[in-house]
Amino acid sequence: MTRMIRIFDTTLRDGEQSPGAGMNVEEKVMIAKQLARLGVDIIEAGFAYSSPGDFEAVRQVAQEVEGPTICSLARAKKEDIDRAWEALKGAPKVRIHTFLSTSDIHLKYQFRISREEALKRAVEMVQCARSYVDDVEFSPMDASRSDPSYLYEVLEAVIEAGAGTVNLPDTVGYASPQEFGLLIRGIGERVRNSGRAVISVHCHNDLGLAVANSLAAILEGAGQVECTINGIGERAGNASLEEIVMGLRTRKDFYKADTGIRTEEISKTSRLVSKITGMVVQPNKAIVGANAFAHTSGIHQDGLLKEKSTYEIMRPESIGLVQSRMVMGKLSGRHAFRQRLEELGYKPSDDEINRAFDRVKRLADQKQEIYEEDLEVIISEEIAKIQERVQLKTLYVESGTNQVPTATVELEIDGRLVKQTGTGDGPVDAAYRTIAAMTQTKSRLLTYSVKAITGGTDAQGEVSVRLEEGGKTAIGHGADTDIILASARAYLNALNKLAYWASKQADPAQKVGLI
Repeated sequence: MTRMIRIFDTTLRDGEQSPGAGMNVEEKVMIAKQLARLGVDIIEAGFAYSSPGDFEAVRQVAQEVEGPTICSLARAKKEDIDRAWEALKGAPKVRIHTFLSTSDIHLKYQFRISREEALKRAVEMVQCARSYVDDVEFSPMDASRSDPSYLYEVLEAVIEAGAGTVNLPDTVGYASPQEFGLLIRGIGERVRNSGRAVISVHCHNDLGLAVANSLAAILEGAGQVECTINGIGERAGNASLEEIVMGLRTRKDFYKADTGIRTEEISKTSRLVSKITGMVVQPNKAIVGANAFAHTSGIHQDGLLKEKSTYEIMRPESIGLVQSRMVMGKLSGRHAFRQRLEELGYKPSDDEINRAFDRVKRLADQKQEIYEEDLEVIISEEIAKIQERVQLKTLYVESGTNQVPTATVELEIDGRLVKQTGTGDGPVDAAYRTIAAMTQTKSRLLTYSVKAITGGTDAQGEVSVRLEEGGKTAIGHGADTDIILASARAYLNALNKLAYWASKQADPAQKVGLI
């Protein structure tokens, strides 16, 4: 009999703890809606107490995203739990996830409390959360380095107090699959009331074992796994959602378990998270890497031509990698355009449709065929658009052999047209230096990356940049068939985000090191 495993996605919370992967509220809502289309069971939308921004993200996701249970993290402190409830209340399916360490090393050096105090606080805070919601999850942080006897005592107590899910974090990625599986088995054997709660696991990837540990736990009875898209997260990241899901789906015969994930949405979700966070997926990444379904060996190619299953244990179509042609061009109408976007899972407003449609029309004049990937980039940029203080009006660049690269840029800054010419080491550098001088930004360019959205010499190029100013980082994106123009758009997109956050007086609270 096949067991159904719950997928608890923490891309918006733990995934955001990846250095430089911060997301604004609008971007979090966009990802959450795609996670709902993917079919995850629970979305951990943030840590409501940590900052006003996280509170608003949890609140908006809870109000706007239908389908999954929406969860907020909370330390085992009453003020955290109160704040989580304030963000979640009014939504139909919500969960409070509270945590406290159980390892002696954490209790002694970080929390400076005894085992008895930790047990008492864990029980009290689970009871506090249950006074607000029926669905409460408790995590004994650093479970894999805890004394098993004490760990099982805490689990029994919090289940008795009302925790419907108990989550075992391998917080520092210390465990091996064999010992982690035994730890999970021990819950069923040693925790008297374990049958009243779902056993969950949350594995980090410091030794590259997060997915292996999660799958070992499933074999020993775990009913929920906590994971992220593309495996992003604190330090070396978390267990990768796509690897766990496809591992179970492909080897259902072995694990006797599956999930409710709509795997055809995996590739799209991976691209969206990569685009918004600016974290590029390595080419050899399992499932979603560019090389995951690429075959160069002559022996492999020969086998594939004769029978796909010789060298492919999964079909690329199963994760949504079919590149279907989008019959969309200069003669297409708005109604057909809107309908196709809705088929792709987007529900844009009339203003977003109009802006995106104009861009598609211009793109149709530049390239012969428009693909779904082109549409996804355009519509996601329009949906995520913030109020722009600086807009690009014109850009002219000269560069070549024995010529100093020169850029002439015309910007609209707070409604005022400004034009300036500058030079640089290359055409992109010239454009960036000129824009920096015109906007008087003090930001630093941390990263710059370019990739083709589709194949062909007329493909759109997508540029991602990361800027830092005053301790805040912003990720900017731009797409165009002209890579210099795409670069300028990405740079301005990041500058506008920095200006927007500055005007909102960006959250002073710092994120806390979490599970």
